[in-house]
Amino acid sequence: MPSKKALVRRPSPRLAEGLVTHIEREKVDADLAVEQWEAYVEALRAHGWETVEVDPADDCPDSVFVEDTVVMYKNVALITRPGAESRREETIGVEEAVARLGCSVNWIWEPGTLDGGDVLKIGDTIYVGRGGRTNAAGVQQLRAAFEPLGARVVAVPVSKVLHLKSAVTALPDGTVIGHIPKVDRPSLFPRFLSVPEEAGAHVVLLGGDKLLMAASAPKTAELLTDLGFEPVLVEIGEFEKLEGCVTCLSVRLRELYA
Repeated sequence: MPSKKALVRRPSPRLAEGLVTHIEREKVDADLAVEQWEAYVEALRAHGWETVEVDPADDCPDSVFVEDTVVMYKNVALITRPGAESRREETIGVEEAVARLGCSVNWIWEPGTLDGGDVLKIGDTIYVGRGGRTNAAGVQQLRAAFEPLGARVVAVPVSKVLHLKSAVTALPDGTVIGHIPKVDRPSLFPRFLSVPEEAGAHVVLLGGDKLLMAASAPKTAELLTDLGFEPVLVEIGEFEKLEGCVTCLSVRLRELYA
């Protein structure tokens, strides 16, 4: 049976100091962010996911974006080396959490950099965004870790957004979705569906046809409903001010060995 565990991490009190690269900085309401995070976690639980809370990293403003710290493939956890030096301490608690779950643990080493938000898995194909946070050495090390396990790693350019999954994610049938103005090369994906909103490019597969999505993408939710999917909307506006989306607030562990 596939596993349904999700790593999450409570927002730091310093969340408002988080990094911003491609958008204008806005004031972040830390209390509202906690409420939104709790509702996000509850949405996962309501759809059968067991949430595993990583120890807080209160001195790391961006630590709530736990997806950037580890990439999972089968039972192997690849601890990243974030492209932003200020985020590298975030990996410590995550490494401890995945080890407790029985994962085999590997690491990205200097000079490699890799953010988990740059990694999109579709079956055994792993797309890796090569851009501001992930470098060529990071891509090479990910390839060395996962290709012997049966993965096919495909590097794709990212220049218009922070991470690959800021631009694209995938539906349960493997179709890649994205908002065209934010996607460098849509033609690199065998099946691509354009969506009308930037936030509509971000979905978490909850199981079956259910898709966790941001409430800020109602037109995309309507489109995906028409296509037979069931959007589950959550409000994450405080995290969107820091270039966050529904994917980066958790790490879904779908293939842990029993």
